[in-house]
Amino acid sequence: MTEHRPATLKDIAARAGVSLATASKALNGRQHVRAETRERVQRAAEELHFSPNTLAQGLFAGRTGTVGLITSDLEGRLSIPILMGAEDAFGAGSMSVFLCDARGDTIREQHHLRALLSRRVDGIIVLGDTANPRETIGRKLPVPVVYAYAPSTHPGDVSVVPDNIGAGRLAAEHLISCGRSRIAYISGDVTYRAARDRVDGASAALEAAGLGLLGGEALYGAWSEVWGRGAIHAVLQRFPEVDAVLCGSDQIARGVLDVLHELGRDVPGELAVMGHDNWEQLAVQARPPLTTIDMNLQEVGHQAARLLVEAIDGGAPAGTHLVPGRLVTRASTIPTA
Repeated sequence: MTEHRPATLKDIAARAGVSLATASKALNGRQHVRAETRERVQRAAEELHFSPNTLAQGLFAGRTGTVGLITSDLEGRLSIPILMGAEDAFGAGSMSVFLCDARGDTIREQHHLRALLSRRVDGIIVLGDTANPRETIGRKLPVPVVYAYAPSTHPGDVSVVPDNIGAGRLAAEHLISCGRSRIAYISGDVTYRAARDRVDGASAALEAAGLGLLGGEALYGAWSEVWGRGAIHAVLQRFPEVDAVLCGSDQIARGVLDVLHELGRDVPGELAVMGHDNWEQLAVQARPPLTTIDMNLQEVGHQAARLLVEAIDGGAPAGTHLVPGRLVTRASTIPTA
């Protein structure tokens, strides 16, 4: 570093021997930083004549302070919490966001990419509309790119996605802890990686407990209440001994619950029912309220923004970064005695 260039966050992190994220948290007085680590970062800042109130100036020196966010799901319920998480993370550094809606069209996506680059944005987040891997938007771009929700197929890119395998495992482990052992799985569209990953995670948890899915496999169909209604009739006919139904989405679970209510089946007394996604509009108003897995989509957006800032300031670890889901327990899976 020459005396003509002001110290950057990357310089502070290198001097203190910590990550960019830890250096930022320490200088901004954030929690979850050990006292000795905070002191080491602050000492490094003093040695380099850097103070916390110059963090944004050092981070954005020679830059526009703007980023682009290209989404294919602007109207969808999945994109909104991710956008909120990203905006929250960017807001801490006073960075402005240009939002572009590609509507799942690759031509439109490339048009937005060119427009953002012409505005000299410092970096770009690409938000997918499914969890299926997608082709890279470009490997020779003048700015860093982070992929959110839908990972890039290129191993050198940076992606942030929900941990669907871990979420499926978490769901099955909850049902097992409730005393359920005859568990059926009604999933969504088999062409969706998220559907298959959630089933794989659940199957692994059941196998670890010496159990297995009824019928040996999941039923795949559509992400809809209609599919849930039809599938539960088939499950009850084939497996009258079933004591729990794990569903690949809250929409499917809502259809399952409606049929069980119409048939006079006791939920969760006879059968426990569990969903996935924590779509509160459906889950809270279900009869009974639905236990489900929240995919922490806001955290997906927050991490994507944080990694983009790291990449802008010198580099972020390549590969796919997983965000774990969390269990949201409601009345549809009260543990049995």
